[in-house]
Amino acid sequence: MQGVALVTGGTGFVGSAVVRALLDRGRRVRVLVRPGADRRNLDGLPVEIAVGQLEDARSLRAALDGCLSLLHVAADYRLWVPDPAAMLRVNVDGTRALMREARRAGVERIVYTSSVAVLGHDGIADETTPSALADMVGPYKRSKFLAEAEIRRMIAEDGLPAVIVNPSTPVGPRDIKPTPTGRMIAEAVAGRMPAYVDTGLNIVHVDDVGLGHVLALEQGRIGERYILGGDNLSLAEILRIVARLSDRPPPRLRLPRLGLYPVAAAAEVWGRLSGREPMLTLDSLRMARWKMWFRSDKAETELGYRHRSAEAALASAVAWCRV
Repeated sequence: MQGVALVTGGTGFVGSAVVRALLDRGRRVRVLVRPGADRRNLDGLPVEIAVGQLEDARSLRAALDGCLSLLHVAADYRLWVPDPAAMLRVNVDGTRALMREARRAGVERIVYTSSVAVLGHDGIADETTPSALADMVGPYKRSKFLAEAEIRRMIAEDGLPAVIVNPSTPVGPRDIKPTPTGRMIAEAVAGRMPAYVDTGLNIVHVDDVGLGHVLALEQGRIGERYILGGDNLSLAEILRIVARLSDRPPPRLRLPRLGLYPVAAAAEVWGRLSGREPMLTLDSLRMARWKMWFRSDKAETELGYRHRSAEAALASAVAWCRV
């Protein structure tokens, strides 16, 4: 199967890595781009542009015309939003609408970008670690949980030819928005991260995640989910590596998570008044209760997925911050 591959979210951080991985495989790529979107991540790439958005069924039909594959990467990814309903409309309703149009268009193969955020927390988790909607902290995690559940329902009931991928915490170049993790790294590079809380993340290079999407498109089993992750590190370890790469002293002050709740509450009030996303939020503190550690054994075994070291990924992210 070749033909045209449609990528949603292709102007974004993960999406642009997916676009590049597809092009490296010699595939023809079309990118669904929202009106007025920042297209810098597509500069110089030989891709078709389809202007449209998930809320507009007509634009989705036009974008899907002639496409044999779809990689749905687009999502509203923020850990704090003033209007959670808007995030649900994009991440859940928009996903449902796109999948319906893909079925009507006769798309033969779909990769849906979920997140490890929808998985349970039990030591080092894998694709089978159970979770429930009640476990999801914040509107982003709830929206991704509901969207993946919708994909699974459509696979079972409608024969949707979809494979699910669950990236962990990607870092690296082209994080122009930036993502919450990218913003943390930028602050650390600038020397504005003097303290940390006791939590952990699974760090992976964004380009490894991009190639993982293409491997899932080519070899993934319909209805299966695949974690696309890297190395498990504590936040203290991550910040130590970033500090060393940035020629700065590492943060030495570990803050008690519970003691930061009043600070986060005040930051959210300021965020609502200013319209700017706060650096610290109540949901981020609630999520920090667990170390977000995962394993990618299934993707490695079934897809041939590989990832570079967390240090290499973080070095790429630091270099990007200095551009």
